[in-house]
Amino acid sequence: MNDADSRRYAAATARNRGPLLEVLNRLLPDRGRILEVASGSGEHAAFFAAAFPGLTWQPSDPDPACRASIEGHRAAAGCGNLLAPLDLDVRAGDWPVGAVDAVFCANMTHIAPWDSTLGLVAGAGRCLKVGGGLCIYGPFIRADGATAPSNLAFDESLRARDPAWGLRDLEAVAAAAQHEGFAAAIVFEMPANNLTLWFRKVETP
Repeated sequence: MNDADSRRYAAATARNRGPLLEVLNRLLPDRGRILEVASGSGEHAAFFAAAFPGLTWQPSDPDPACRASIEGHRAAAGCGNLLAPLDLDVRAGDWPVGAVDAVFCANMTHIAPWDSTLGLVAGAGRCLKVGGGLCIYGPFIRADGATAPSNLAFDESLRARDPAWGLRDLEAVAAAAQHEGFAAAIVFEMPANNLTLWFRKVETP
């Protein structure tokens, strides 16, 4: 099987990459190295690497099938700034990556145990330079009562599939990030009742 045959596709990626690009244009530096955690199919990695030619985009995923898909999209994209995917588990205490300027993670926190979210913010705190940022995209529960009914129903369906899954509480994620040396979240409202969270690293945890 060649790389192209290994490519996976997610309908949600085609829908959200445009709005995400608008937000990332405001947040990411012109130059630097970006680590994408839980890259999944690799479609985001290929799209954003092409959109940000001044950035080196490092995808990663712990699933071999996902890494094969990422490699397939990487070969098809032909972007010199898109690196081969890393085998990275967010819960590991030592990530196989050096210092980076930003960490990007989309649609992981609600389909993984809570300790994966804790691992994400802890690992980002270790590898980010001061002034760099952690960008998390997806659906969240909001304590202010602004959670959409569709998100509450989605949360219920996820927990029925796996009790360890579910939409994460925005305030709990923010508290975990603050513990790892990040400032308060900047919150961007996104289509389909999703959010983009930006946590800037202000100190070494």
